Amino acid sequence: MPKKVIPASVEPLKKKASRETPAAPPRKRGRPAQSESDSRRQELIEKSARLFRQKGYDNTTVRDIAAEVGIQSGSWFYHFKTKQDILVAIMEQGMTRSLADIEAIDIHALPPREAFRRLVAAHLNTLLAPNHDFIPVLLYEWRSVDKSARARIIALKDRYETIWDEVIAALYRSGDWALPTKLDRLLMFGALNWTAQWFKRGAGTSIEELANQAVTFILRTPEKKRGA
Repeated sequence: MPKKVIPASVEPLKKKASRETPAAPPRKRGRPAQSESDSRRQELIEKSARLFRQKGYDNTTVRDIAAEVGIQSGSWFYHFKTKQDILVAIMEQGMTRSLADIEAIDIHALPPREAFRRLVAAHLNTLLAPNHDFIPVLLYEWRSVDKSARARIIALKDRYETIWDEVIAALYRSGDWALPTKLDRLLMFGALNWTAQWFKRGAGTSIEELANQAVTFILRTPEKKRGA
């Protein structure tokens, strides 16, 4: 069988086309866009947190959560195996966000009282701002968390409180807080956390104003005037 001859006018074109095949575009660096699955998972966490806060963990069913998100009950288990898993995810996410908020405050570059005021404001904002249901769920549903899942949350909580302890120690050294004790610390967090029960947005007091009043109440002294 005779060998097929490629015309000279065609062969160079084929080689040229092969050489000019565009290379694959370089892979972009950085965080990839959130997938639809990740988005749905986050929606489950946020809406479950709202339901747990409104109805309580024990009184919220898997069907309630699925209905709130707008999915079938069976689809819920694609993201979380149990209702307990989503409770833990809510608390971990809440503590992670709260920790990031106060770690962003440069406490060592501020006067102790101002650093303390910013911590109080951040804490109250976490509790009271719209759609911030994570920490209230942690506060009032801690008993519902399995003991085996508590260690990770406690580790985040310890890091959170360590920052407060640094500022409280600075307040003592500066004379802004005369004699802070462990009991004072517990009373402080108790008073701040209880605002989630009675604070009403739009009732005349902003979170910032509440933070200022809370600082005066906790330290028992008004802020010193400059030059005094």
